[in-house]
Amino acid sequence: MYTNYTWYSTPCLAALLCSELASPLLYTGDTELERSGFWYWFLLKLKALTATCSWAHLTFAWGEVKAGSCVQNSRVFSSLVSTKIKTCACVLNKPGGDKYRRNQIHPTRTAKNGITHQHSHDGCLLGKLYPQSQFHTSRSFFHTSGQCQPHQKWSYIHGPSSVPLLGVTIGRALQDKTSKHPDKPAAIFRQENVQFSFQELLEKADQLAAGLRRLGINKGDRLGIWGPNTSEWVLTQYATARAGIIMVNINPSYRLNELKFALKKSGCKAIIAAPGFKDTDYFVMLRSVLPELDNHKAGASLESEELPDLKHVIAYDNNQDGVLSLEDIMSSSTSSEIKEIFDLQDKLQFDDPINIQFTSGTTGNPKGACLSHHNIMNNSYFVGLRCGYHEHEAIICCPVPLYHCFGMVLASLSNVSHGATSVWPSPAFNPEETLRAVETYKCTALYGVPTMFIDMLCSHEFDKVDLSSLQTGIMAGSPCPIETMKEVRDKMNLHKMTVCYGSTETSPVSFQSTKDCSLEKRVSTVGKVLDHIEAKIIDHEGHIVPFGEKGELCTRGTNNMLEYWDDPEKTKSVMGSDQWYHTGDLAVMTEDGYCSIVGREKDMLIRGGENIYPLEIEQILYEHPKVKDIQVIGVPDKRLGEQVCAWIEVKEDMTLTEEEVKDFCKDKMARFKIPHYIMFVKDFPKTVTGKIQKFVMREQSAKMLGLKD
Repeated sequence: MYTNYTWYSTPCLAALLCSELASPLLYTGDTELERSGFWYWFLLKLKALTATCSWAHLTFAWGEVKAGSCVQNSRVFSSLVSTKIKTCACVLNKPGGDKYRRNQIHPTRTAKNGITHQHSHDGCLLGKLYPQSQFHTSRSFFHTSGQCQPHQKWSYIHGPSSVPLLGVTIGRALQDKTSKHPDKPAAIFRQENVQFSFQELLEKADQLAAGLRRLGINKGDRLGIWGPNTSEWVLTQYATARAGIIMVNINPSYRLNELKFALKKSGCKAIIAAPGFKDTDYFVMLRSVLPELDNHKAGASLESEELPDLKHVIAYDNNQDGVLSLEDIMSSSTSSEIKEIFDLQDKLQFDDPINIQFTSGTTGNPKGACLSHHNIMNNSYFVGLRCGYHEHEAIICCPVPLYHCFGMVLASLSNVSHGATSVWPSPAFNPEETLRAVETYKCTALYGVPTMFIDMLCSHEFDKVDLSSLQTGIMAGSPCPIETMKEVRDKMNLHKMTVCYGSTETSPVSFQSTKDCSLEKRVSTVGKVLDHIEAKIIDHEGHIVPFGEKGELCTRGTNNMLEYWDDPEKTKSVMGSDQWYHTGDLAVMTEDGYCSIVGREKDMLIRGGENIYPLEIEQILYEHPKVKDIQVIGVPDKRLGEQVCAWIEVKEDMTLTEEEVKDFCKDKMARFKIPHYIMFVKDFPKTVTGKIQKFVMREQSAKMLGLKD
């Protein structure tokens, strides 16, 4: 009798009284109501309403109604009538029963500790977690999109969701996914010709985890990983997660001083290093900062003056004297030590810190954003839902660096958040290798920053590969020109491409477009706020601005980092006691929940008292048919304070002059915004993740133009 009911909030019930049809939306309500007088009035009104419906019958019954009920019929009401726990179930059904039942409920497996183990393809759980009575609905009930509060004029939004947060560690998630499909490919490394099934990944990760513990590297200790996109990197990622060791991502392009800073700041007890990257020999650098290695016995504890916390250096291979290799570490672990790794999973907590990622350095010295299992598991999960990984097979081609959140969280962790297969084309981005990987492994998703997609579209291999398997993907890192997005959609078959926005400090995504939103929305906005996350836009005094007004974007939620490691002052400068993270980005929010990034506060330049936002100029010049890429900065000017300087990369086999650029701008922007200096370049200074380093551009421009502050 009482299988068809749901909880509705008071505003929703009032709305239902005024409407003949009720949409099957999900709400959660309290088990007690104070205003019994209102509900007595409501029941009378409801009875009068239903009396006019000849096909309907109304059933009232007193009893205990369990929480977590699921709507099964579009004409279903439930209300709480008593101020006590007693409830009145009001069920308004069409005769005919089962043929009208939708969104069937299914119990999910519940562990002894009451934590639900859910899988993405099973659908979504209800909004509240109840230890012993879990239900979830089918996909037709699923929704994930940010919502503004009705009748609100202020730029505040939150991401309501019918999908609960995951309460699981990375190591436990790997174990769960392995038990579900042990032989499925988890990670493929095309250039290495290496492939891990979920079972192989779990076994190798536990061998390495046990070996690291044998060396005395335990839960809470920091271990650096230094290398490009290879199988050893992913193996280390999961091994440290299984052991509770905090992995420190070290930029593959770091030079000596940057390496020392990262190791010292994080207090790394060990480092696992590749032989090198591009023209850099890692062990030449390591031996220069650790001269003790020259006379060191492999396996013994280091005693370094420069880096006193660092006790072990581990090489990918066996070609280095005085250090152990990964194979040495893995082969040293015993079966009993590996069993201890399994037992350890029940002691690790999802709120534990598990990763330190140094900011990519677009604004100077890096800071170590400390992230928990909860941060990055949930970010990977909810981003994957927006991509549709619960609806189709997820085979993700990722040329983005593992060192960065983009590669590590949104691609590699999709193995355990969605049971996805991640494909790594090459150690560093190569457009041809990426295109071939998509074709070879029939990838359904492709990740990259806009410049990567531009390079793939311009590749001489582009017309020779079959990209028909592609469906969706992620583009992030910088704004995408609309013409590029059109080509990505039409020529690469990425009709459901999504755009993400965020930062290392937010694990990394806080906004994402949906796979079905319009092309215009994908290029002019960063989509809607991610599930379970809040966002607001504030002025310089910290006050929330109205919709449509520009201000600084702030976010709060499960994606916010725990802290900048060992840097409380810098942590406080971006995240106060209210836990709002200040992004430093200037944004505009609309009433329908979409957000547009209009520039960085630090990128804004002031020319003769006029505020100029580089992004506005860049978007206009992207429309020029000869412009491949453009970046705008401010450079010193004695009279005006700053002048506009544009760096332009011209399309292959084309020429462009300063006069052409200025003529193109004349009727498209105010005179003071037209670039005063125009520099034609072959490339831009970038981080390893492909982000433009504008502070480096400013320094180089001032030097080349002979300008002084």
